Amino acid sequence: MRVLTFVVLIFLLPLSALADDAAPAEIDYLLSSVGSSDCTFIRNGERYDSRSAEDHLRMKYRRGKRYAQTSEKFIERLASNSYLSKKLYYIECEGEKMPSGDWLMKRLGEYRAGPLDEQEPGQAK
Repeated sequence: MRVLTFVVLIFLLPLSALADDAAPAEIDYLLSSVGSSDCTFIRNGERYDSRSAEDHLRMKYRRGKRYAQTSEKFIERLASNSYLSKKLYYIECEGEKMPSGDWLMKRLGEYRAGPLDEQEPGQAK
Protein backbone atom coordinates (compact mmCIF):
# COMPACT_ATOMS: atom_id res chain seq x y z
CA MET A 1 0.00 0.00 0.00
CA ARG A 2 2.83 2.40 0.82
CA VAL A 3 4.43 1.74 -2.55
CA LEU A 4 1.18 2.54 -4.34
CA THR A 5 0.79 5.77 -2.37
CA PHE A 6 4.38 6.72 -3.18
CA VAL A 7 3.89 6.05 -6.90
CA VAL A 8 0.69 8.12 -6.97
CA LEU A 9 2.42 11.00 -5.20
CA ILE A 10 5.33 10.90 -7.64
CA PHE A 11 2.92 11.36 -10.54
CA LEU A 12 0.69 13.96 -8.85
CA LEU A 13 3.40 16.25 -7.47
CA PRO A 14 4.61 17.37 -10.91
CA LEU A 15 1.01 18.14 -11.89
CA SER A 16 0.49 20.32 -8.82
CA ALA A 17 3.80 22.06 -9.48
CA LEU A 18 2.66 22.84 -13.01
CA ALA A 19 -0.57 24.30 -11.69
CA ASP A 20 1.34 26.48 -9.23
CA ASP A 21 3.76 27.60 -11.97
CA ALA A 22 0.87 28.71 -14.16
CA ALA A 23 -0.70 30.97 -11.54
CA PRO A 24 1.63 33.99 -11.87
CA ALA A 25 1.19 34.14 -15.66
CA GLU A 26 -2.57 33.70 -15.36
CA ILE A 27 -2.84 36.35 -12.67
CA ASP A 28 -0.74 38.75 -14.70
CA TYR A 29 -3.06 38.15 -17.64
CA LEU A 30 -6.09 38.84 -15.44
CA LEU A 31 -4.58 42.06 -14.11
CA SER A 32 -3.64 43.21 -17.61
CA SER A 33 -7.16 42.36 -18.77
CA VAL A 34 -8.61 44.66 -16.13
CA GLY A 35 -6.23 47.47 -17.05
CA SER A 36 -6.71 47.25 -20.80
CA SER A 37 -10.48 47.00 -20.64
CA ASP A 38 -12.76 49.96 -21.16
CA CYS A 39 -14.66 48.91 -18.08
CA THR A 40 -15.37 50.78 -14.86
CA PHE A 41 -14.30 49.21 -11.59
CA ILE A 42 -16.58 49.80 -8.61
CA ARG A 43 -14.94 49.50 -5.21
CA ASN A 44 -16.73 50.44 -1.98
CA GLY A 45 -19.30 52.37 -3.98
CA GLU A 46 -16.69 54.49 -5.81
CA ARG A 47 -16.08 54.24 -9.54
CA TYR A 48 -12.53 53.86 -10.90
CA ASP A 49 -11.10 53.64 -14.39
CA SER A 50 -9.55 50.39 -15.54
CA ARG A 51 -5.92 51.49 -15.04
CA SER A 52 -6.61 52.52 -11.43
CA ALA A 53 -8.35 49.19 -10.88
CA GLU A 54 -5.36 47.28 -12.26
CA ASP A 55 -2.99 49.27 -10.04
CA HIS A 56 -5.12 48.56 -6.97
CA LEU A 57 -5.36 44.83 -7.68
CA ARG A 58 -1.63 44.59 -8.42
CA MET A 59 -0.92 46.24 -5.05
CA LYS A 60 -3.22 43.75 -3.31
CA TYR A 61 -1.51 40.86 -5.14
CA ARG A 62 1.99 42.10 -4.20
CA ARG A 63 0.99 42.35 -0.56
CA GLY A 64 -1.15 39.21 -0.39
CA LYS A 65 0.61 36.84 -2.79
CA ARG A 66 0.89 34.21 -0.07
CA TYR A 67 -2.93 33.96 -0.02
CA ALA A 68 -3.14 33.46 -3.79
CA GLN A 69 -1.27 30.28 -4.68
CA THR A 70 -3.70 29.67 -7.56
CA SER A 71 -5.54 31.98 -9.92
CA GLU A 72 -8.84 30.95 -8.37
CA LYS A 73 -7.55 31.85 -4.90
CA PHE A 74 -6.36 35.22 -6.24
CA ILE A 75 -9.84 35.93 -7.55
CA GLU A 76 -11.59 34.67 -4.43
CA ARG A 77 -9.33 36.14 -1.78
CA LEU A 78 -7.92 39.33 -3.32
CA ALA A 79 -9.86 40.48 -6.38
CA SER A 80 -13.52 39.99 -5.45
CA ASN A 81 -14.08 42.19 -2.43
CA SER A 82 -12.62 44.74 -0.08
CA TYR A 83 -10.57 43.29 2.72
CA LEU A 84 -11.70 46.04 5.11
CA SER A 85 -15.36 46.61 4.25
CA LYS A 86 -16.04 43.10 2.85
CA LYS A 87 -18.09 44.78 0.07
CA LEU A 88 -17.99 43.08 -3.33
CA TYR A 89 -16.08 44.69 -6.17
CA TYR A 90 -17.97 45.14 -9.44
CA ILE A 91 -16.92 45.63 -13.04
CA GLU A 92 -19.21 47.48 -15.41
CA CYS A 93 -18.63 47.02 -19.13
CA GLU A 94 -20.88 48.47 -21.81
CA GLY A 95 -23.67 49.02 -19.28
CA GLU A 96 -23.48 45.50 -17.84
CA LYS A 97 -22.47 45.36 -14.17
CA MET A 98 -21.26 42.11 -12.59
CA PRO A 99 -19.20 41.06 -9.58
CA SER A 100 -15.51 41.31 -10.41
CA GLY A 101 -15.01 37.67 -9.40
CA ASP A 102 -17.44 36.53 -12.11
CA TRP A 103 -15.78 38.76 -14.72
CA LEU A 104 -12.30 37.52 -13.79
CA MET A 105 -13.36 33.85 -13.77
CA LYS A 106 -14.71 34.32 -17.29
CA ARG A 107 -11.39 35.86 -18.41
CA LEU A 108 -9.50 32.99 -16.73
CA GLY A 109 -11.63 30.42 -18.56
CA GLU A 110 -10.93 32.13 -21.88
CA TYR A 111 -7.21 32.26 -21.13
CA ARG A 112 -7.11 28.57 -20.29
CA ALA A 113 -9.15 27.65 -23.37
CA GLY A 114 -6.28 28.59 -25.61
CA PRO A 115 -4.98 31.30 -27.91
CA LEU A 116 -7.07 34.42 -28.06
CA ASP A 117 -6.15 35.45 -31.60
CA GLU A 118 -9.16 37.68 -32.14
CA GLN A 119 -9.46 38.94 -28.57
CA GLU A 120 -7.83 41.79 -26.77
CA PRO A 121 -7.09 41.23 -23.06
CA GLY A 122 -10.07 42.38 -21.01
CA GLN A 123 -12.44 42.55 -23.96
CA ALA A 124 -15.95 42.26 -22.64
CA LYS A 125 -18.00 39.44 -24.10
